[in-house]
Amino acid sequence: MIGSTLVNDAGTAAPVAEGNSAAAIAKPEPSQPSSAPAKIRVTNLSFFYDEVQALFNNTIEIPDRHITALIGPSGCGKSTFLRALNRMNDEIPGTRVQGEVLLDGVDIYGPTCDKVILRRRVGMVFQRPNPFPKSIYENVAYGPRVHGEGRKSRLDEIVEHSLRRAALWDEVKDGLHKSAFDISGGQQQRLCIARVLAVEPEVLLMDEPCSALDPASTFRIEELMRELQKDIAIVIVTHNMQQAARVSDTTGFFLKGELLEVGPTLRIFSKPDDKRTEDYIQGRFG
Repeated sequence: MIGSTLVNDAGTAAPVAEGNSAAAIAKPEPSQPSSAPAKIRVTNLSFFYDEVQALFNNTIEIPDRHITALIGPSGCGKSTFLRALNRMNDEIPGTRVQGEVLLDGVDIYGPTCDKVILRRRVGMVFQRPNPFPKSIYENVAYGPRVHGEGRKSRLDEIVEHSLRRAALWDEVKDGLHKSAFDISGGQQQRLCIARVLAVEPEVLLMDEPCSALDPASTFRIEELMRELQKDIAIVIVTHNMQQAARVSDTTGFFLKGELLEVGPTLRIFSKPDDKRTEDYIQGRFG
């Protein structure tokens, strides 16, 4: 459960103030963090927008059933890296990638990779809620329909199960056929999470999912992340140092397209190896 002090500023982007005890805000480390199997292995990943290089030889393992936070100043490459994990960057003309990204040992940039299947397995939630201009029900049922599920009874089950997993069912069960635009921003973001969950992803990518939300909605999303990590790997990009410390098991620090340091969150926030990591966390730049 999140402490009251931290809940109050869950919606802010303020860095952890110098002198704060990282142990007081960081999520407890798993007793054996190295025992978690790697769901995704990234090796020497570089990325280019035409001739402009945005990522430089980045290597990291994303453990299964863990939350990995990516932090760093604006424009450092965090979101580009995140989108590279399910090939969302492919939709941008002139981009190219070097290096290797393995999902369960299979290269997602290999010639046999089906991007539709990849994006079902590695789902994504964006910075601002982006529900479809459809009902709440149809938003959640959309993915299963695309993947061939047409039975009404089965779709009903999937919609309810997904909304329950997203901690939204009790709030919308009596208005499933209302427009998704009629619910609050925090509810819309949880609806977008339910829409991803409806196709049973193995990895959930979250690009600043709470930046547009109020503290109460942020609290619900963070609780939801902890519940979901029992089943899937989660990678979150966040500018909120307190959020990264609260929810993640592992934290990676990006600067100018390079993953400078990655490790257990408590260590990164209390005793980082790189002075630049410490300076960023303490708010000396960013």
